[in-house]
Amino acid sequence: MTMDSPPDRIRRPGGWLPEKQDDLEDWIEGHRERVEAQRENVQLHPVILEFQDLIARDPVVRLYMTEMIKQVPKSKPYRKRHLTSVDQMLLLINEILTTAPEFSDGGMITTPLTALLDWTMGTEAGFAAHRDPRIVAMFRKVLDAWCVFLTSEESLYVLNDSPSGWMSEKAREVVGMDDYEYDPLAAHWGFTSWNDFFARRLTATSRPVADREDDKVIVSACESTPCKISSDVQRQSRFWVKNQPYSLDDLLARDESVDQFVGGTVYQAFLSALNYHRWHAPVAGTIVRAYLRDGTYFSEADSEGVEAVDPTLSQSYLAHVAARAIILIKADDPVIGLMAMIPVGMVEVSSCVIDPEIVPGYHVNKGDELGYFQFGGSTACLVFRPGVIDEFALAALPQPQDPNAPLVRVRSKLATARS
Repeated sequence: MTMDSPPDRIRRPGGWLPEKQDDLEDWIEGHRERVEAQRENVQLHPVILEFQDLIARDPVVRLYMTEMIKQVPKSKPYRKRHLTSVDQMLLLINEILTTAPEFSDGGMITTPLTALLDWTMGTEAGFAAHRDPRIVAMFRKVLDAWCVFLTSEESLYVLNDSPSGWMSEKAREVVGMDDYEYDPLAAHWGFTSWNDFFARRLTATSRPVADREDDKVIVSACESTPCKISSDVQRQSRFWVKNQPYSLDDLLARDESVDQFVGGTVYQAFLSALNYHRWHAPVAGTIVRAYLRDGTYFSEADSEGVEAVDPTLSQSYLAHVAARAIILIKADDPVIGLMAMIPVGMVEVSSCVIDPEIVPGYHVNKGDELGYFQFGGSTACLVFRPGVIDEFALAALPQPQDPNAPLVRVRSKLATARS
């Protein structure tokens, strides 16, 4: 794969990064100028110092990190080659570790690390770098450090009523705050951190459970946009190729239940930056297992060619390799039986938190909360055994990057099981 002939128009649905490349490049340029202006007074975070040390002492890591920057072409649309060196990259990341995403009515940057690594992820060296265990582990530490800030009171500075604040009239309208629990009279609406705000809860009446008493009706586990339904899914497939077929062994991290799902169905949908980021039980049933699986954070599907710079086009691939939660539920309805729900973290959205009550033997009602993404949201899969689904309630699946793709509300009717 080369990046010499980029697509004429790269769209990034979901609101994680601006749709227009010019808006993204302008943000990067502004961020770089701010960092360069205070370079002499910068104090590096301990995790950045550790990253520096890893690059200095490991020649392979140094090769990957250097080459992924060098391999970004200088021609259009790479008109602003925003990363010029590894040292500059680390300085720019260092600044992000003490900032929280601001609201913008135009091009929002809710995943700033992805913004910085944007073109570099789609180079040959970038593909290799973000699959290398040493580099993956280092970025995990970087993300953990940023998460500490995002869960602290210091991150609340973006919850204000200025045009770039999440309490502004426009932000309230775009987010739909009337659907969520918050105290309009309290400082920062009563939220304790940016992560607390981003994982905000819905009000008791804003998303009723569809057909609560009918165990045949399966509801949407997330507030999300459908992207793919696959039937007759195989135990092992080459998930890294162009059409990214599901490979159950890898999707379910070789869980002992895999054999039951061979020949079954996988439904996948992605979450928008501005929507609800908690997950709910799609069926009533008993928890069999619930656990976290480590994975990659900035790896993309190089089978997508130059469009691999858009993580939304790598969703099926990422479901197999990215950090994720795996929750197995034995449905009360015997036809549904065992099913799996897999919330997946794309890029820096990698922190899946399973509710403490979701343990083996615990019974959930349809629509009960299972957990949440600690920062934002990503993509999620539902896995069913063969012969379970009678029909999905979707008129049609949207085309990739369709700006008019319908949003499926959490706890609304998604599918019906066979009688």
